[in-house]
Amino acid sequence: MLYAIMSEDVLDSTPLRKPVRPAHLARLDTLRDEGRLAIAGPFPFIEGEGVTGSLVVAEFDSYEAALQWANTDPYVDAGVYAKVVVKPFRQVLP
Repeated sequence: MLYAIMSEDVLDSTPLRKPVRPAHLARLDTLRDEGRLAIAGPFPFIEGEGVTGSLVVAEFDSYEAALQWANTDPYVDAGVYAKVVVKPFRQVLP
């Protein structure tokens, strides 16, 4: 099943993101290489530099597996995310 992982950054998260970004992207690359990644990317500020959070939609065997994956993201350990929400996702389009 697909799960949406929606993460909200702490204020001024850019300095926290930079050192762990390669490890964060490597995990996404693994999902992609396994054919499990539907979409992923940041939520940019409407005006200005930086981001306010991230979205990952990927296939996991269970809610618990998706939650475990989300909670072990390098951005979590680095204090980038203030909040992470995991929800089942049903893709209708395209």
